[in-house]
Amino acid sequence: MDYTSTEMMTVAAARALSNEDVCFVGIGLPSAACNLARLTHAPDITLIYESGTIGTRPAVLPLSIGDGELCETALTTVAVPEMFRYWLQGGRISIGFLGGAEIDKYGNINSTVIGDYDDPKVRLPGGGGAPEIATSCGQIFIVMKQGKRSFVDKLSFRTSLGHGDGHNSRRELGVTTKGPNMIVTDLCVMRPDPETKEFQVVSIHPGVSREDIVAATGWEIQFADDIEETLVPSAAELDVLRALNARTAAAHGEQA
Repeated sequence: MDYTSTEMMTVAAARALSNEDVCFVGIGLPSAACNLARLTHAPDITLIYESGTIGTRPAVLPLSIGDGELCETALTTVAVPEMFRYWLQGGRISIGFLGGAEIDKYGNINSTVIGDYDDPKVRLPGGGGAPEIATSCGQIFIVMKQGKRSFVDKLSFRTSLGHGDGHNSRRELGVTTKGPNMIVTDLCVMRPDPETKEFQVVSIHPGVSREDIVAATGWEIQFADDIEETLVPSAAELDVLRALNARTAAAHGEQA
């Protein structure tokens, strides 16, 4: 069955989730991946959105954290201060899904500005809750399309902490959670080296070459000793994902 690079990325991210996970979900690709997992192999996964909705089971993908679909399908909705202080900072969320405008080889993320902070080329939406998610969730999964403009050697601004400057720098800052443990792109899957914390390629998507990955990365990308080929999406995974996207398009039209 034919599939797109975005579908491959979404499926690969969804497969990393399990029934036991409690996920802090970002809008966009993270939301698609988490809900695909819920609708396939992880029906009991707990999805939490920043607006305070807990155990939400949307029939369509939300346009924003304020989308009524989230509150209407949640087990409960709590105040945002309770969400952050009790649930997130209380260590009750196992996985945070994040994306951003830029990422470096240690999984640090920029969602603030492109260029000089005082005179930027682009002013981005900012961190929102991402800096707290990055430091308080048990571990972080990152989903981003790969290219030299987004996978950069040096961030314009460090919005959300990954592994800092590598090695033990995250722990030296007093952050005890695991941090970024996976990056899923439209080309490959990356994991951090146990010692240096630099992300390296561990799985390459079908039809993608090492040269493609090197050309789409702004630093000298490292490859693990044992590289796997990512399993292609199954017909069942694609059927569920496409049905979810179709329902979303029907509900939201051009805004989807």
